[in-house]
Amino acid sequence: MAKNIPFDNYLTEQLKDPEFKAGFNAESAKLESAVALMNERERAGLTQRDLAERANVPQSTIARIENGQNTSFDTMSKIAFALGKKLKVEFT
Repeated sequence: MAKNIPFDNYLTEQLKDPEFKAGFNAESAKLESAVALMNERERAGLTQRDLAERANVPQSTIARIENGQNTSFDTMSKIAFALGKKLKVEFT
């Protein structure tokens, strides 16, 4: 019978592997960007299509970013400007 372990314990153990940690951090950054964009879009009361039109990008671009796929700084800057925001990148 397999032993159940808490997810946090499992993740802590997996993060000791440098390759796993690099992949985890990369995916976490994309997810944070996706959630931030979706939250700002919804706060502005915009649909994906509305924001896409304002940013002059395809609606599919907004959807892809909100689904955690990678995009360029140029595209993110266009979207930020369309939301009346600045794009800020931090290394923490």
